[in-house]
Amino acid sequence: MAESGAGQGSERGPTAGSWVDTAERVGVDLHLELPGSGSRRGALADALRDSVRSGRLSPGTRLPPYRALAADLGVARNTVADAYAELVAEGWLTARQGSGTRVAERARPLGGAGRVAEDAPVRDPGPAHDLRQGAPDASAFPRAAWAAAYRRALNAAPAAAFGPGDPQGRIELRTALTEYLARSRGVRADPGRIVVCSGFAHALRLLHGEKVLRGPLAVEEYGLAFHRELLHGAGVRTVPLTVDEHGARVAELSALGSGVRGVLLTPAHQFPTGGPLHPERRAAVVDWARGRGGLVLEDDYDGEFRYDRKPVGAVQGLDPEHVVYVGSVSKSLSPALRLGWMVLPGHLVRDVVAAKGEREQWASALDQLALAEFLSSGAYDRHVRRMRQRYRARRDLLVRALAERAPWAEVGGVAAGLHAVVRLPSGREREVLIAARARGIAVEGLTAFRHPEATGGSGGHDPGGDGLVVGCAAAAERAYGAAVEALCEVLERVG
Repeated sequence: MAESGAGQGSERGPTAGSWVDTAERVGVDLHLELPGSGSRRGALADALRDSVRSGRLSPGTRLPPYRALAADLGVARNTVADAYAELVAEGWLTARQGSGTRVAERARPLGGAGRVAEDAPVRDPGPAHDLRQGAPDASAFPRAAWAAAYRRALNAAPAAAFGPGDPQGRIELRTALTEYLARSRGVRADPGRIVVCSGFAHALRLLHGEKVLRGPLAVEEYGLAFHRELLHGAGVRTVPLTVDEHGARVAELSALGSGVRGVLLTPAHQFPTGGPLHPERRAAVVDWARGRGGLVLEDDYDGEFRYDRKPVGAVQGLDPEHVVYVGSVSKSLSPALRLGWMVLPGHLVRDVVAAKGEREQWASALDQLALAEFLSSGAYDRHVRRMRQRYRARRDLLVRALAERAPWAEVGGVAAGLHAVVRLPSGREREVLIAARARGIAVEGLTAFRHPEATGGSGGHDPGGDGLVVGCAAAAERAYGAAVEALCEVLERVG
């Protein structure tokens, strides 16, 4: 019978001096409970049969070598070898030289466990063409550069980094962010004002769900429904501000009454309609926050990606005491990293840290150290520049294709960011979405992002109307061209 890395030995139990060494060296754990009396071989064979029958040991599972299981159970190696041989003969197990002893593929469990496995739904392979907004090209994650930064960070990490985490975040990351945000986004900060979080939604939960900030919140009339739902779930009423080609009409804030002392904005690139907040409106919203004793919550979700315009700095740079700046790596690197940050007014830091709890529960300290190294080494800047060029080429491809194949569809919001807005004739959005779904295209309609209480402002102004929010980043490089082609075919048919 095959035994991977272990001989069968003689019929004797492990000695006290060798037990720990043997278990550590041969390694695979298997929990079994044997009765205190009776045949050890028979009891072991019965326990293994029951484990396979119930589905706890699934087909293909590798079992421990004789020595490992004997050491764990306190029995002789030959006892394990004989039990294995019996189950191989019965067809429960298989044994091959070089691959050890495994549960036989045909040993399917009976009863509940088997039915669950057989009835489990097949995983949805996803859409044929992915043009959804909100995610970068996952295939472009800089694996080699990230792995190198991770290794360097681990080698340099102090022992304390492997203990309970600081809820404010690793000082290495907060220091690196201070330099990077000042240089690239015009943010005025120091490490003591930065709190690491797991992304913008987590920031909202800490600020509003934990009641650090209270009262209703003004929001742009177009935005993520998920964020509105999160706020509503925390008991926060959201009040929509009209949006036009210059961003939110912040002059409307003065008419909302003294109860509204906070406003959530996407100033660098209004989500999803596009365009930066006009300079006069940037100054005006800061003046409003000062006069009201309120706060601007600045969501800088894709500020690094601009193409046909000069960089737009953060509103936070105008008044750090009245703006909460929130950013993350979800669009620039990957949402899988779950790393974001808040740059806070000084008086909020203690309350936000207290809301997180005594220990870091959200953002891995080791990932924080890796990101600090990635930023400090310049690898992050290089990755952003490379992806900026790639996403710009994708945007250009989309704009050209629509101009040729569906010239009646107006494309906007493309000077920056990872998506475009394709405006449709009134009443056509639903028809286009149904046709796109039938073609295997995942794309979102513009009206889904509109606040349910939005009225369109004075004169019935509506910057959105019917349209599509087309992501230029989520599809892999090799699949993007086919996705654009499929979208053009749909628009040609319904146009």
